[in-house]
Formats: sequence, structure tokens, C-alpha cells
Amino acid sequence: MKPEMKIGELARRTDCRVETIRFYEKAGILPPPPRSTGNYRLYGKRHVERLLFIRRCRSLDMTLDEVGRLLQIRDTPRDDCSAVSALLDDHIRQVDVRIAELEQLRDQLNSLSLRCSGTRTAEQCGILQQLGSTEFNTD
Repeated sequence: MKPEMKIGELARRTDCRVETIRFYEKAGILPPPPRSTGNYRLYGKRHVERLLFIRRCRSLDMTLDEVGRLLQIRDTPRDDCSAVSALLDDHIRQVDVRIAELEQLRDQLNSLSLRCSGTRTAEQCGILQQLGSTEFNTD
């Protein structure tokens, strides 16, 4: 691996958009790289590793705040890691809440779907009528 690469090469190596890399830099979770004499950002192996870590966390739907906290812990390798387990447990609880919300949404959509069958005019569509009703219930 080359010791220094421009942002486009970093993007290709990590399968990450250039805009996202810049966003992570602005958010403070990817350290700003040194600049070349031509003022190009020059990234190294530690940027690749950190960006891959960030992307893996994001693929698990972790927030930037959660990623930042994990990176802080990772950056102090001799510290206790119990906060990592606590963070993951909190994230699992958040996922459970979202699953319950999505199940409720699915039930609402299924109920709504039953209001229209066959071919009708838009005026006769039970789905459109229910969505426009003042008595529409989202519970």
C-alpha cells in the first residue's frame, strides 16, 4: 500500500464516497490528513483502517455519536472496554424498539391494504378514502 493517497484513492479502497469521507472529517470521527505542497489531502494506512471501522459500524446502523464513542475507546487501547458492551446493549434495545415500530407499521399497512380490492376508480378506492379520513387512526 502506498504511504500516501489522495481522497479518490481512499474512496476506492474503502468503497466510500468522497463526500462521505469529507463529512466524517467534519464530524471529527476521521482525523484530518496532512496536506501535500499542492494542498491535496494525503491519506495513509491509518485512515483506511479507521474509515473501514466507521463503515462497519455504520453498516450495523450505529449513529455517528455511537461510532465516535467506540472510536474514543478504541483510541485508548489500555482502558476498560465495558463501555463497548454497554453501548452495544443500548444499540440492541434501540433496534428492538425499531423492529416493534416496523411491525406496527406493517400491520397498519396490511389493514389499509384490505380496504381496496379489485379494480375501482380512485374515487371508490378504500385506501385513498381512509388516508383522507378525519378519523384515520395510526395506532
